[in-house]
Amino acid sequence: MVDIATRVHNHKWKIDPIVRSLIDTDFYKLLMCQSVFRNKPDTTVRFSLINRSTDIHLAEVIDEGELREQLDHVRTLSLSRGESTWLRGNLFYGKRQMFRPDFMEWFENLRLPPYHLEKRNGQYELTFEGKWPEVMLWEIPALAVLMELRSRAVLETMGRFEMEVLYARAMTKLWEKIERLRKIEDLRIADFGTRRRHSFLWQDWCVQAMMEGLGEKFIGTSNCLIAMRREVEAIGTNAHELPMVYSALAKNDLALKQAPYDVLADWQDEHEGNLRVILPDTYGTTGFLEDAPDWLASWTGIRIDSGDPVHGAETAIDWWNRRGEDPTQKLIIFSDGLDVEKIEELSARFRGRAKISFGWGTLMTNDFRGLVPDHALAPFSLVCKAVSANGRPTVKLSDNPLKAMGPEQEIERYKHVFKLGAQKEQAVIV
Repeated sequence: MVDIATRVHNHKWKIDPIVRSLIDTDFYKLLMCQSVFRNKPDTTVRFSLINRSTDIHLAEVIDEGELREQLDHVRTLSLSRGESTWLRGNLFYGKRQMFRPDFMEWFENLRLPPYHLEKRNGQYELTFEGKWPEVMLWEIPALAVLMELRSRAVLETMGRFEMEVLYARAMTKLWEKIERLRKIEDLRIADFGTRRRHSFLWQDWCVQAMMEGLGEKFIGTSNCLIAMRREVEAIGTNAHELPMVYSALAKNDLALKQAPYDVLADWQDEHEGNLRVILPDTYGTTGFLEDAPDWLASWTGIRIDSGDPVHGAETAIDWWNRRGEDPTQKLIIFSDGLDVEKIEELSARFRGRAKISFGWGTLMTNDFRGLVPDHALAPFSLVCKAVSANGRPTVKLSDNPLKAMGPEQEIERYKHVFKLGAQKEQAVIV
């Protein structure tokens, strides 16, 4: 077990970089990248950093030189032989060759493309533009770099013993959560905390703690590098990025209405079983399910990632019932802003009514709330999203209007096309 306090106290980035591998990323990014490589390889996409927590002025906390050094280091990374062998030969979701030879050959030769960085009004404007399969792989490492540099900026003011106490308290806090989770009957929970983790070392420690504390109730991690090193399942399916870009490419409102289903038709061509999980909330869950083609009802499950999770799950169960499917044989994955209390509540409400699973993110891998003065290490809401495709803006509506993004005029157009009615705001925790 790594002595985290010593390692952090003594770290120098050149020997302990924040991102140390191209597979220090979420599994779903690689699955989506293969799909994009197959279906939309020549689409030009622009990604941009978006700090929803505007009270945190990252450009005043993080040194620009350090940020550039870390981002430049990411651009030097390529797959190692061992990483390539793991991706080519490991069993993922019961499938031996998840990644096709042509995709793997391309990935093995990949170096991430250039970035553009500016300071504006106390924030960093960080963008990536290029062919979709290449630039999409910047999202997770860019977020990991910024989150950890913020952590390091706070920690560098601490002495060795202060840091020892801090990590001891953080470890105790997580272990107390694990002890509560142990008591939940039929729990299935995975680590979804890569993108807004406190640090790589801390995420790795958290995964090991979950493995020991929860045993078979812990089903894996979204982080490919940690999954490989700790010999646990790599977990993940798809994200809002796919329908956002497909929709931006739509030539008219009719094609726009169809775009989210085109995404899943392409996905169905490649995947089966537990990888056939619907993410319905990009433009509103209720409307998406009402207009969904019949073949989608036979998919394995649904992921609830915004809005009121109880309402989202009840909507899914009602939809399956109306489509002649048995909800008790379906999977519902909760993944939005979870912590122990919410996991306990949702488990109690839906146990026996569907198969339930949880993707536990930021409040697993970055819950330092209350451990240092002025909330200086509290997690915050930082995302990196596709903002345009072939020069046309992307839009996300979500089941929570506070997570909506895109030009106002396009947002209104999308609301009209997808018949999005009144929405209730939910606090964006992370």
